[in-house]
Amino acid sequence: MSAVIAGLGITEMGKVYGRTAPEFAADAVRLAAADAGLTVSDIDGLLTNTGISGDVGLNLQRDLGLRDLRLLSEVQAYGSSAGAMVQYAAMAVESGMVDVVACVFADAPLKDPSSGAGAAYAGAGRRPAGWQGLAAASGIYSANTMYALATRRHMRTYGTTSEQLGHIAVAQRAWAAKNPLAQMRDPITLADHQNSRWIAEPLHLLDCCLVSNGGVAVIVTSADRAADLPQPAVHILGWGQAHPGYVMGPGSELGLVSGAAISGPTALKMAGVTIADIDVVELYDCYTFTVLLSLEDYGFCAKGEGGPFVAGGALGSLAVNTGGGQLSSYYMWGMTPLSEAVIQARGQGGERQVPRHDLVLVSGNGGLLDHHSTLILSPNPR
Repeated sequence: MSAVIAGLGITEMGKVYGRTAPEFAADAVRLAAADAGLTVSDIDGLLTNTGISGDVGLNLQRDLGLRDLRLLSEVQAYGSSAGAMVQYAAMAVESGMVDVVACVFADAPLKDPSSGAGAAYAGAGRRPAGWQGLAAASGIYSANTMYALATRRHMRTYGTTSEQLGHIAVAQRAWAAKNPLAQMRDPITLADHQNSRWIAEPLHLLDCCLVSNGGVAVIVTSADRAADLPQPAVHILGWGQAHPGYVMGPGSELGLVSGAAISGPTALKMAGVTIADIDVVELYDCYTFTVLLSLEDYGFCAKGEGGPFVAGGALGSLAVNTGGGQLSSYYMWGMTPLSEAVIQARGQGGERQVPRHDLVLVSGNGGLLDHHSTLILSPNPR
């Protein structure tokens, strides 16, 4: 019994105020169930990604009025959680443990500017202690500064440039222009990228992902059950995870290799395909650098050649982050690449639909390149 994604639910996205993350999550699950032609009461498994705030958890069962679940858990592997949830749901379905599993992520960090509040980030106001205090005293504390360090290491090792990263931002904005759900749809140029303000050098504003309010959910069930449902089934052919556990010390490969180098081959082997077979690539893109590093580690180009690869026209022939990604579309952790992968695999991308979409690779990245998940999806069974 093979598992498929049979439903996709996406709430309003972006600067949507006055709603909590649990409310977004509940709506996303209801939308996904309706999309699959099911009722919420058909769900007998629920996996939630708690995010950084921890607002969406086990109580979502009560919010949805679900009873007698056979699977209920909070999954936390940061940006790789969406891929991990689908993996666990697929295993539960294929084992016969459950029939219909909802996997959901939601967040609501943005506050109405008229209220005088800004984004409510987890950890704000906390005083770092121990070794973290030393790093913070040096100005290295946020995700921006940590990824800037990783980016700089790649630059110094392989000669990667800011202009090369800019090609990724420009290409993804071009895709976002065709996505009605995208927050940022106005075209940008390489000059726009280079002239955007520094966030944490060498990362410009246009190297960094958006902040979004909203929720996304998917429904995982068996291929047999999905055969009678209205949406085209998206078959889950392969999956893998990797958790390198990098440390900030001598001998670390931080900034040079990500977990995609392990989770990618694992997922491809399970699916019985190679990287050359992949038609559509949906990569976690918290920063442009994450895209470049993932392309190298999945084997789309050789290690250290990501810069010339993206600047040399490859993004014109390789369908990467076709909805605009987290850089230009919306930031829902690993649900951003997963939701676009489902849309492409179904053939429902509209103006941005990729003609050949038999095999779709989805990646999730969490922490400071600490966690990685990979899925291989297809409109066709194994």
